Amino acid sequence: MKILYIEASPRKNRSASIEVARAALAEWQKNPAVTVDTLDVWSTELPEHNGALLEAKYAVIAGTPLTPEQAAAWSRIRDIAARFLAANVVVIATPMWNYSVPYKLKHLIDLVTQKDVLFTFDERGLGGLLGGRKALLIFARGLDYSPGGMTPAATCDFQKPYLETWLSLVGITDIRTVIVEKTLFGPDVDRAGREDGCRRVISEVREMSRVP
Repeated sequence: MKILYIEASPRKNRSASIEVARAALAEWQKNPAVTVDTLDVWSTELPEHNGALLEAKYAVIAGTPLTPEQAAAWSRIRDIAARFLAANVVVIATPMWNYSVPYKLKHLIDLVTQKDVLFTFDERGLGGLLGGRKALLIFARGLDYSPGGMTPAATCDFQKPYLETWLSLVGITDIRTVIVEKTLFGPDVDRAGREDGCRRVISEVREMSRVP
């Protein structure tokens, strides 16, 4: 089994989402047949979505031939998307920034979410190309997003719905989620939340690894 692990926090060893993700990956890697491809959005060179790349996007949509410059730009997109296509499981560990996700993660998603790359589009509608895969989403949030909290998810959470909708677009519907909240409520609350997140994510990994 191959896991694509997307790391979206720049805080590294201080990050709650990364800490929980590492617990998940460690559990998976107890099986020597599991390999992990790490895509750190802060250290991976992501091309700008403009110029020849943008022209290539619309040429693909229109079904017109690419120029050599456009083809070179488009090949970079396909190279990044190939890491998704090669995976059996996609793991995304991300903090919440301004009720949504960090701009670097959005950049990655905007790059690879292209027609005939991760989805198809024709008269029958949209079709995701990552069908049959699973996803594990690990979210870290500084505040309380419970129904009675100061920032209730119903009106303030654009992190979980966004990623779940995107995964559905590209064909992944088997999605597990682990959320760590209140990381800004002091060290004791933060530590308790991280430890609970690690316990819950290990349980999810074991469930996801179970053979039907």
